[in-house]
Amino acid sequence: MTATLADPNVRHFRTLFISDVHLGSKAAKADFLIDFLRHHEAETIVLVGDIVDGWRLKRNWYWPQAFNDVTQKLLRKARKGTRIIYIPGNHDEFLRDFPGTHFGGVEVADRIIHEAADGKRYLVLHGDEFDVVVRHARVVAYLGDWAYDAAIAINVVFAAIRRRLGLPYWSFSSWAKQQVKTAVNFIGEFQKVVVDEARRHDADGVICGHIHHAVITEIDGIRYINSGDWVESCTAIAEHHDGEMELITWQKLAANPAEVVPVSRRMLAIETREPEAA
Repeated sequence: MTATLADPNVRHFRTLFISDVHLGSKAAKADFLIDFLRHHEAETIVLVGDIVDGWRLKRNWYWPQAFNDVTQKLLRKARKGTRIIYIPGNHDEFLRDFPGTHFGGVEVADRIIHEAADGKRYLVLHGDEFDVVVRHARVVAYLGDWAYDAAIAINVVFAAIRRRLGLPYWSFSSWAKQQVKTAVNFIGEFQKVVVDEARRHDADGVICGHIHHAVITEIDGIRYINSGDWVESCTAIAEHHDGEMELITWQKLAANPAEVVPVSRRMLAIETREPEAA
């Protein structure tokens, strides 16, 4: 199917925010992302870090055709007029040496201030600079990365079983992470320090990635938005032309084009509950 302006299955936005794709990892759901990009258009796409997983590529090169397809899809959108901004994360930190550089129409920036259509200003950054483990204990971070790979491997088995039973996709690794109290507390602390950074920049909100926990919420008067990931949850943030922010989850590849619109329009509820206290 070719997406056109008249195609009712294509949604059009002012801005899309996508993070934590981890191309280079066997867990990356490149096919889901290609499907998502096929049915969503935007004037601007902001890649909020960890799009390419340099850590895993250094350990073991893995780059199937689907990863090329994601890259080509984004570059094709850039050629057709979509502005694409790439904010590197810790897994693709090699790009941090090239701020202000353009690669095939893709702009590289360390962080940006995004002014939404409703006038609200958002600080946009990956967020790893506020992760103490990543910043000050790289060996521990690598070990955590290995443990995460193991959880993802288990997730693949669960997903295969659920597919055979005709059940929708469900992420074991995401569920397990949310059950661990230390992880819940970490998410809460991460959110608070990122919100503080937004306040220091006189921003109304912050849009980030890094922790693979998609959410739109308010924290101490600052809007906190996390775009999630394309390893577990397959989520993105979409800004409508009036400035409204929507959290989209793309749960499956639609075999029938008619199925695409209901799936892409599934809007996750705004989460207002604070993480459990220590």
